[in-house]
This record gives sequence, structure tokens and C-alpha cells, in this order.
Amino acid sequence: MMVTTHAAAALLLLGAPAAVVAPQFTAAAVGGALLGGVAPDVDLFVGTHRKSLHYPVYASLAGVVAAVVAVAAPSSATVALATFLLAAGLHAASDWFGGSDELRPWERTSPRAVYLHPRKRWLSPRHVVRYDGAPEDFFLTAALALPAAYLVPSARLVVAVGLVVAAVYTLFRRRVPDVLGI
Repeated sequence: MMVTTHAAAALLLLGAPAAVVAPQFTAAAVGGALLGGVAPDVDLFVGTHRKSLHYPVYASLAGVVAAVVAVAAPSSATVALATFLLAAGLHAASDWFGGSDELRPWERTSPRAVYLHPRKRWLSPRHVVRYDGAPEDFFLTAALALPAAYLVPSARLVVAVGLVVAAVYTLFRRRVPDVLGI
């Protein structure tokens, strides 16, 4: 899935509910959720993509612990940490339902979706979303982002920019490997 899809999912499923329940922590909840939704894909540039910074189990468990701490001792820091870790776990886990980690995932030549660290093995892609940047990926981004923008008005500009980026990426996704010469 596109990073914009991950960010929109984190915003709707984690940032918006936290902002609605505790509006004084809106910035922390939204910021943590968006950063956590994006952060695992830094391993595109450092390490092995969908392995080095993708922790579907560990980030999710750490996020649950951080959420308990945030409920017990709410502060901007605890809320931001909880939404960040939960969003990172959501991102990593949801990559299992997309395509593989290759540049041309529509060719389905790689059996690797995301690395499952506790089992020391790769999970196979489920192809619910065929590949990052597929039309259904864009529609999923929009379906997640628009309700989030309604629930968190302060995030509307970020949502609008994310939707434009997602639309452009979707239009050109299948050309990316050729442009990169790969």
C-alpha cells in the first residue's frame, strides 16, 4: 500500500478517535498517528524494505503498552508515543494485505510482503490491494482520509496534500521502475 494509505488509516483509526476523546491532545494524537503511519517506510532508504523498520508484532505490542500508559497518565508525550507505535504496527501489519516488496509488484514475482520478526520469516502477500499505487489503493486512501478530515478539521490540509500526492503517484506508479531505469 501507498504511504498515503498508511497515513490515512492511522489518522482515521488512531488519531481521530484520540482527538475526539481527548481534544486537548489533538496535535499529539494526529502527529503521532501520521508519523507512525509513515515511519516504517523509511526502510526504503535504510536497510531492507518491509523488514528493517516494519514490526507488525513488536510495534503493535509496544503500542498497546504505550496506550495503557497514555490512559493512565495522559500527556502530549504519552498520547503521541501511543499513536505513533500503534500506527507503525498498523502500517507493518497492513502491508501483509498488499502486494510484494518489489518494484513491479503487479508481476507477482516476489513472495515477500512483510517480515515477521518473531518467526524469523517473510509473510506472503495477500494482494487484497494488488500493489502500492493501484487504483484500489487510491480509493482506499480517499475512503480513509475523507472521514478523518471531517473528524479532525485541523488535519484537512494534510489530508488534501496526501490525496493529491496519492492521485499523482497512482497515475504514474506503473512507470516508476522505467523512470528509475530498473
